[in-house]
Amino acid sequence: MVGAGTLATVLLETVLGGFSRTGASTNTGWFALIMALMCIPFGGLLLLLGIAKWLRKRSLARHED
Repeated sequence: MVGAGTLATVLLETVLGGFSRTGASTNTGWFALIMALMCIPFGGLLLLLGIAKWLRKRSLARHED
């Protein structure tokens, strides 16, 4: 999810005309902007949850021995 949002942001800035204070300059740019604004926060939360779960599992395995 984070990768898709980052890719959409990079494409928006490089290929799709960028964006200004009023939004993207093309229709495809708007799609990339919407996708980036949806994927980056949600993907970031999923990534944090996955890291927390991995750390907890690692901690429990260490105390089990």
